Amino acid sequence: MSKLYIVPTPIGNLEDMTFRAIRILKEADLILAEDTRTSGKLLKHFEISTHMHSHHMHNEHKTIENVISRLKAGENIALISDAGTPAISDPGFLLTRACVENGIAVECLPGATAFVPALVNSGLPNDKFVFEGFLPEKKGRQTRYLELAEETRTMILYVSPHKLVKTLAEFVTYFGEDRQICVSRELSKLHEENRRGTAKEVLAHFEKTAPRGEIVMVVAGKTITKEAKKSKFSKEEKE
Repeated sequence: MSKLYIVPTPIGNLEDMTFRAIRILKEADLILAEDTRTSGKLLKHFEISTHMHSHHMHNEHKTIENVISRLKAGENIALISDAGTPAISDPGFLLTRACVENGIAVECLPGATAFVPALVNSGLPNDKFVFEGFLPEKKGRQTRYLELAEETRTMILYVSPHKLVKTLAEFVTYFGEDRQICVSRELSKLHEENRRGTAKEVLAHFEKTAPRGEIVMVVAGKTITKEAKKSKFSKEEKE
């Protein structure tokens, strides 16, 4: 039986590559890579010679039909992204869905992803959380902020370094300057940084120190006061 393997790759430190991931990539008939140049360095490091094809957000709609045909013909194909687990704010969902619809087996290997260590590092509650990925660029951005401002669970977002200061300033506006935030930068790499504090404090830091590298923001949920809880319960009882 042919199979699509979803294979996580290190988000920075190559030592996070698993033995199983290396074996799957070596045994696969084809590797689909987000950027073949970036992945080429990874494959060379682990002496993986499997042929690669490009599969990214700009061409995935066009390549899926061919990939499905190859899987139906009996090939085993591995999907990787530039870093982390495919389909988590990266290409992968559309191909996985197509495989499921066509009765093709899909197996996702456990492995590296940026938001889990960022959440744990933050020191914020992690029993319940929501992963937002990247916020809308323009349309719907303000609406999303207003919705998230009422979220009581811890929130996780991906932010581009050149948009971090703007995003932090927006959080001060919509969430208040005292909302607790942790910005994790360059996770697993030599210059890893986890900057914790209020929205105002974290904003002030990155206004002075230009952020670089991959960034994950973890934001505390809205605190519900005892009075608000009592009011909610009373309303529910009446209903």
